Amino acid sequence: MEKAEENQTVIMEFILVVFRIIPELQHLLFLLFLAIYIATVSGNLLIVALVVNYKQLHTPMYFFLGNLSCMETCYTSAILPRMLTTFFTNKHVISLNGCFLQYYFFTWLAGAECCLLSAMSYDRYLAICKPLHYASLMNRFCLQLALGSWMNGMVASAIVTSLMPHLIFCGPNEIDHFFCDFTPVVKLSCSDTSMIELVTFILASIFTLPPFLLTVISYICIIATILKMPFATRRKKAFSTCSSHLIVVTIFYGSLITVYLSPKTNTLRDLNKLFSVFYTVLTPMVNPLIYSLRNKNVKDAFAKTVSKCVALMRDQRIHSDC
Repeated sequence: MEKAEENQTVIMEFILVVFRIIPELQHLLFLLFLAIYIATVSGNLLIVALVVNYKQLHTPMYFFLGNLSCMETCYTSAILPRMLTTFFTNKHVISLNGCFLQYYFFTWLAGAECCLLSAMSYDRYLAICKPLHYASLMNRFCLQLALGSWMNGMVASAIVTSLMPHLIFCGPNEIDHFFCDFTPVVKLSCSDTSMIELVTFILASIFTLPPFLLTVISYICIIATILKMPFATRRKKAFSTCSSHLIVVTIFYGSLITVYLSPKTNTLRDLNKLFSVFYTVLTPMVNPLIYSLRNKNVKDAFAKTVSKCVALMRDQRIHSDC
């Protein structure tokens, strides 16, 4: 709970103020977020399984998509199980180490996703703007780009999280958020936070701004190239190959920018919390739907999987009847 250290009370646990709601609604929210979590994990793992098992999806674009789905599964698992536990048990307490651990995985996967979305944008840029060089470049570098995305997020998160145990928390201990994000946690510290805030700002600038700019530049070049194509059918086909990714990028960065660059006022606090739900909970759930509904190869692979499952169930029924 708490311990006395040099006549000062040091907080050893936090209270997560998930949402300020009527207690009777907690079980309803538990069922809602449980359904979202099941749908998110099932959808993303299905994408991973399809990418691994079908040869027509063994291309750099789908390799990145498989990595993105794996990231989304881990990303939402770093936040939602804790939230579900809070709704179900009505226990809002999280230990200091548990809070830091959640923040570590959240920032690791968020930073990695920024880099991976940038790599996917570059993949689409080469496919549309430099088609003659696409195969030679992406077949050589797609593994390095994916691995680099995972590593960049991990390094940045490890540096910031390693500084957090040096902070002193002496009250209050209520985190006005549904997970341990940087700003609401650091705001509770009664020690000097200038160093960790400076380091976090520098790392965020290094690991998120360049990927964001690369993504924007890639799509500017892609749109310019598409508009120069002579035939409408070619323009439509080219745009359809990157439209799904563009939707995902817009939702992800749009909600991030809204949360972290909007003024930190009491009026906007609950609105920022709502937008945090978008990029931490809803975006991982809708990504598989966006890619599967707008991608012919993914839909074909899914249809084959369903056909195989139906045939297998039919064979098992025949054998059991015999």
